[in-house]
Amino acid sequence: MKVLAATRSRGKQREIRRVLESAGLEVMFPDEIGLPQLPAEDGLELADSFETNARRKAEYFARLSSLPTFADDSGLEVFALGGAPGVHSRRWAGVSGSEAEVDAANNAELLRRLAGAPERKRAARYRCVLLFLRSASDVPTVCQGDCSGRITEAPRGTNGFGYDSLFHSAELGKTFGEATDEEKDSVSHRGRALRALAQRLSPAG
Repeated sequence: MKVLAATRSRGKQREIRRVLESAGLEVMFPDEIGLPQLPAEDGLELADSFETNARRKAEYFARLSSLPTFADDSGLEVFALGGAPGVHSRRWAGVSGSEAEVDAANNAELLRRLAGAPERKRAARYRCVLLFLRSASDVPTVCQGDCSGRITEAPRGTNGFGYDSLFHSAELGKTFGEATDEEKDSVSHRGRALRALAQRLSPAG
């Protein structure tokens, strides 16, 4: 089955391709099918919930492509910060630039907010809500995933993207920045949501 993944994030694209292609799905991305990045995309992720943001992205790209489409919205929730950055994870520091520049600014903001905080106030989780549409007007399939951990006092490792070098996974005993791709995919919020989607789309699902 061919599906369009509604993201231009290189980091997300790598994870999506690893998980879904191993499950037998053929994944495409907007750039690969010639969908230009239009100004309308900038307003797709401004809602106050992961599911609404995912729905807006999925509907937008399903209309443009006429393909079965899924989108995810995901983020880091730090409990001592009232769940922030949450749905604002990508734009938290309010900067623009390359993915690496935005990630660096967001990580610096997180470390600033938690400066001096004891370990008990560094508990966090990653959450992912994924929404699939066979067509823009179809009833959506929603899959979710999460993983628990804590925020370290300094970056560890250089793998992954986003807040990965600061997120110490409770299950892996290391940050996602220190984990291999396979280790991260096995426990990550997005890995779990993607495997749930693959199961729903399988003939036996």
